[in-house]
Amino acid sequence: MRYDDFRRSDNIDDRRDDGGGMGGGGGFGIGRGGLGVGTIVVLSLVGYAFGIDPRILIGGAEILTGGQAPTHQTDSRSSSGKAGAPSDDMGSMISGVLGEIDDRWSEIFRASGQSYSGPRIVLFRNATNGGRCGMAQSAMGPFYCPPDKQIFLDTNFFRQVETRFHGCSGNACKFTAAYIIAHEAGHHIQNLLGILPRVTRLQQQAGSKAEANALQVRVELQADCLSGVWVNREEKKRPGFLEAGDIDAALTTASAIGDDTLQRQATGRVVPDSFTHGSAAQRKRWFMTGYQQGTVQACNTFATDRL
Repeated sequence: MRYDDFRRSDNIDDRRDDGGGMGGGGGFGIGRGGLGVGTIVVLSLVGYAFGIDPRILIGGAEILTGGQAPTHQTDSRSSSGKAGAPSDDMGSMISGVLGEIDDRWSEIFRASGQSYSGPRIVLFRNATNGGRCGMAQSAMGPFYCPPDKQIFLDTNFFRQVETRFHGCSGNACKFTAAYIIAHEAGHHIQNLLGILPRVTRLQQQAGSKAEANALQVRVELQADCLSGVWVNREEKKRPGFLEAGDIDAALTTASAIGDDTLQRQATGRVVPDSFTHGSAAQRKRWFMTGYQQGTVQACNTFATDRL
């Protein structure tokens, strides 16, 4: 991915130098025996209150740590950081991707007579104050906090995608990072369009966990599709920004973090009723739908029987 000419966004809070969330008092710890009961309760409340299925947060934390959550404490200092576009290579790339995401979605919204305001990205290491979504922890993976309109991102996750999940390799990992950021920005689009609140209400009314999970799968696949829409529009705006292997890397990453892939690796079996993000094939299909068609209308995962 070529991103030298991307517009750098200042809408970033860089907390990576705030001690990694390893400070003194004012925080709480997570034992190495797995997620603590308090953490599970908090994640459940956060999930149902703000449109994030708690099974994603809890399951994500357990999957990424193999049931071994890191021990750490957080302190109040981790709620502040350096505002503006970072100057290091990783921070500059993220700032550039966010700038282009905002520009393309501003164009899309303007074309339909709507106004657009982009999300803020919070960069951190290990853990940080997640505002109204509670504590942000690296074990949870990247996530979007609807009430604060913020994306929380521990940049070490990108390294895990490459080394642990084998979702990409070499230079193509830069585009994989862009795909992941665009997916989280997709949740922001859903929030602006009122989709997340509607799904939350439906999940609360669901008669079973399987039904609630099925709704969340549609949310996640739509975010994958919306990330593809951004890539489509960006390629038209900046021909040549994609390099050989970039799309394949995104598809490999989508496959590597599909629910069936992760379940098979973790337990040796697949339980479709417990899916919260979609299978590898579904994630790949919906990203490509967005990429090939380039419209929000193509991403209506709630109006199809074939995911």
